[in-house]
Amino acid sequence: MKKAFAPFVDKASKILILGTMPGEKSLELQEYYGNRGNHFWKLLFLIFDREYTYEYSQKLELLKEHQIAVWDVLEYCEREGSLDSRIKNEVPNDFTDFYKSYPNIKHVFFSSKNASAYYDKYVGRKEGIDYATLPSPSGANASMPFAKKLEAWKEKILPLTLQK
Repeated sequence: MKKAFAPFVDKASKILILGTMPGEKSLELQEYYGNRGNHFWKLLFLIFDREYTYEYSQKLELLKEHQIAVWDVLEYCEREGSLDSRIKNEVPNDFTDFYKSYPNIKHVFFSSKNASAYYDKYVGRKEGIDYATLPSPSGANASMPFAKKLEAWKEKILPLTLQK
């Protein structure tokens, strides 16, 4: 069984970005979106007009600065490789306690259609929270050009981070 990471979140977090389950490279590095072929961090640094860094601590600072939390829908699963299509025997994270602990989270973005589907299957949409599915930042999602991904992510996330 593969085990996901604890959430990266604090009491000020207003936005939650949910993946499905960390891929092999992320698990190896013990970093959210650790595979350099994944555009997650590149998208966020461009959205906030910041110089990109490979320093994980600085990546997490960017999230904190903009009140963004990151987590995964699944806590455990069996999976060969990193593809969501290979997930089986999945166990979801405990979102009931999570939302009680972090009541300021009012916007949930799924970083893939699979994350959204697993969330709907095991958790369900909660009243008072806005949900949207973003184009997957995964390098495996080559059907959408990077510029289109950036446009979609920026359109959804940036306005929320400008509200105080």
